Amino acid sequence: MSEHDYDLFVIGGGSGGVRAARVSASMGAKVGLAEESRMGGTCVIRGCVPKKLMVFASGFREGFGEAAAYGWDMGEPGFDWGRFHPKLRAELDRLEGVYRRLLKSSDVDIHDQRARITGPNEVTLADGTVKTAGTILIATGGHPVTPDKDNAHLGLVSDDIFELEELPKSILIIGGGYIACEFAAILAGLGVEVTQYYRGAQILRGFDDEARGLIAESLRELGVDLHVGTDIVEMAHAESDHFNHPTGSDASMGAGAADSAKLLPSDGDKGCPVWVKSTNGREKVFDAVLFATGRKPNTRDLGLDEVGVRTGRGGEIEVDEFSQTSVPSIYAIGDVTNRIALTPVAIREGMAFARTVFGGERTSMDHDLVASAVFTRPELGTIGLTEEEAREKGACEIYCASFRPMKSAFAEKPDRVLMKLVVEAESRKVVGCHIVAPEAGEMIQLVAIAIRMGATKEDFDRTVAVHPTMAEEIVTMREPIRTY
Repeated sequence: MSEHDYDLFVIGGGSGGVRAARVSASMGAKVGLAEESRMGGTCVIRGCVPKKLMVFASGFREGFGEAAAYGWDMGEPGFDWGRFHPKLRAELDRLEGVYRRLLKSSDVDIHDQRARITGPNEVTLADGTVKTAGTILIATGGHPVTPDKDNAHLGLVSDDIFELEELPKSILIIGGGYIACEFAAILAGLGVEVTQYYRGAQILRGFDDEARGLIAESLRELGVDLHVGTDIVEMAHAESDHFNHPTGSDASMGAGAADSAKLLPSDGDKGCPVWVKSTNGREKVFDAVLFATGRKPNTRDLGLDEVGVRTGRGGEIEVDEFSQTSVPSIYAIGDVTNRIALTPVAIREGMAFARTVFGGERTSMDHDLVASAVFTRPELGTIGLTEEEAREKGACEIYCASFRPMKSAFAEKPDRVLMKLVVEAESRKVVGCHIVAPEAGEMIQLVAIAIRMGATKEDFDRTVAVHPTMAEEIVTMREPIRTY
C-alpha cells in the first residue's frame, strides 16, 4: 500500500495535464487532479478550439463574395453573433464534459478547486484538504497579460473575446503576435471595424520575413487598419469625467462607439468605449480595445518558492529534458515551463512524463522541428528555420514561389499565396518550410512529416505533383531564387 494518497497529483486540467493523468493511470498509477476553472484549459475553453470556430465563421464573408464571382446569386450577407455565440458556448460545454468523462473513465479523482504545493509530496486544496502524492505534476498553463499602462484595465484580453455578449462595432487591437493577427482577421471577417497597432517594424516577429510581409498585406486587404511602429500613449474611459472628447479629423469616434452598450457583463469598465491617443498622434474612440501583448506562466501563489522549485525571470518553471524541476518529486509540463507554448507540445510532454515516471522508460520530448500555424486569412504554416535563421547558420538555398491561386484569380481577387523551402546547401536537407495560403495549417502538417524524416530537396523533386493544387508548388520549384 502506498504511503501517499496518490501516486501522482496533477495541478491543472488542460490538455497536457489531462493527458498525463490519463496515461499515468493507464500504467497503474493512482491519480488525482485539481482544476480551479473549467476542465479543458486554455485550448478547449478560451483558446484554440473557440478561436478556430470563429475562424470558420469569419471565413464565410469572403466566401460569399467569391460565390458571386462563380455565378451564384447571393443576397446581402449578415453575421448574427447572437445566433453564433450560444452555439459556441454549447460546444465548449460539450467538450468540457468529454474531458471529465475521459478522466472519470480512467479512474482519475477530480478536485474542482485550486491546489497549492505545500511540500515536496503535498498539496493543499482551497477548502483546506491536504493530499499527498509520490509525484506532483504542474500543468497550470499561462494567462494573457496587459501592459503596464494607466487605465490598461479598460482593455480586453483574448480570454474576454469568447465571453462577449455582443460584438463591438469597432476595436483597437494592440500587438503583432499570432494572437493579435488572428483576432484582427477574425473580427474583420465578422464585420467589425478593426484597427491594429504594433510597436515593432513588422508583425509576427520570429516568423519568416517574407511570410510576415504577405500576412501584413493580406490583413490590410481584409480591411484591417494596420499601423506598425505604433503604440498607445494614453487611454481613458470615453464616458468618464477624465475624458474630454477630442476634435478634428484624427480625433474621430469609432463606429458606434459614442452610444455603445457594455460588451462584457459584470466586469467593471471592461467592454466600454475607450479613448486612445497613439504615438502617431492619432486620437480615436473605439468600442473596445484588445491587448494581445503576451502571456505569462500561471505560477503565482503555487507555493513554488517555499518548496524550492526554481523559476525563471518570467515566472516560468525551470525543468530538465524530462520535465523534472529542481525538486525531484515535482515535474512541470506545458506553457507553465515556457518551452514551446503549443497544445500538442504540452500533450507530448505529458505523455513523455508518464512514460518516464510510471512506464519505466525515460522519455524526453523532442522540441526540434515542431510545426505550427497562424490562423489568419490566408493562414501561415511553418516549420524549421526561417530564411534569416538559415542564412546566419551557414550556406543555404532558398526556393520560393508567390502567385495568385486559381480560385482567387478566377474571382478577380488580388490574393497571393507563398510557398517557400529553406535548404541546407551541404546536406541538401530541407530545413524549413513556410506556406502562406488557405488551409496552410493542413499543408504544413503533412510537409512536417517529410522534414522530420530528413527529406532532401531532391526527395521533394522526385515527388510527382498533384495538379491543379496550390501545394504542387512545393515539389515543382527547381531553381533557388537566392543562395547564401
